[in-house]
Amino acid sequence: MNGFDPVGPAMDLSFSGRVIEWRGPAPYYFVPVPDEECEDVRALATVASYGWGVIPVVARIGDVDFETSLFPKDGGYLLPLKDAVRKPATIGEGDEVRVQMAVRT
Repeated sequence: MNGFDPVGPAMDLSFSGRVIEWRGPAPYYFVPVPDEECEDVRALATVASYGWGVIPVVARIGDVDFETSLFPKDGGYLLPLKDAVRKPATIGEGDEVRVQMAVRT
């Protein structure tokens, strides 16, 4: 993964997705995980989740590595993109991004 070194990965995934914004009290940005990769994540959910169905991951978009947790949503998962991830990579709503991600157990 080009220097990407997740700690204790249970599964490595790579996918592209369009950044969406959820408008709550404060804006949040996510990349929806594609259905095929969601099936793989679900297979590990019982051993990877630490509660409420969230799944810990390490990810890379461009040159930015980060740790976060996938949020379950409507039978799938959303990868949250904090400002600390979006701003250095100049990522905005509607942008198509390539994600490298490792589910951690």
